[in-house]
Amino acid sequence: MTAQPLRGHLHKLHAGDSSAVDAVRLRRVNRRLAQGLAGELADLYVDSHETSAPEAYRSRSHQDFLNRLTGEIRRPGFAMVIAETDSLVGCAFGFPVHSDGFWWLGFDGALPRSIEQLTDSGGVFAITSILVRPHPHDEDVARRLQERLLSNHQASLGATLVNQNDHPTLASLCSWGWLDVGEVWRPAGPTMFRVLVLALGERTAVRMGGLARDAWTRWPG
Repeated sequence: MTAQPLRGHLHKLHAGDSSAVDAVRLRRVNRRLAQGLAGELADLYVDSHETSAPEAYRSRSHQDFLNRLTGEIRRPGFAMVIAETDSLVGCAFGFPVHSDGFWWLGFDGALPRSIEQLTDSGGVFAITSILVRPHPHDEDVARRLQERLLSNHQASLGATLVNQNDHPTLASLCSWGWLDVGEVWRPAGPTMFRVLVLALGERTAVRMGGLARDAWTRWPG
């Protein structure tokens, strides 16, 4: 199994009434419930990416997401948090990064020692998707989903991969405190992904301090 890049639709936050954000409920779902929601999650994926795309393209994207979700659900430790009002408005999911280091394969250069140590201790959780239906407060919802998913697993470090050309998502994550620590290349395709990590807790933040000093040099222009 290879690591997947984060898939999401993260807009810049618009000003407005915060009560709309408060009305969104977050709920943790298990594998069985995630499977039962597969169709709705695929609709959410299509709506958050290709709202004006041709129907044939939307249909293919819908099936591609279902196939990927099936594989993700089978991963050991798979976890998902959904956001809902009277309907599904967002989700985030991922899995723990195991100490065998497989998730980091293809990292360009030496993996920072602090990240290696946290991986060895089982303290890293990878977020592979954050999906939010477009609306004025979608970035706030995306951030809440991310925080809940990581806190549920008491992770010391969040990790994700982002297509290096997806500048809006990179900008959003970096504005939330994620650090760009390098590149990963996957043999399955030509795309290079940026590796971003989020330190959780003061002790982990201190260990990531050295990475923070030069993170700006790694951020794509």
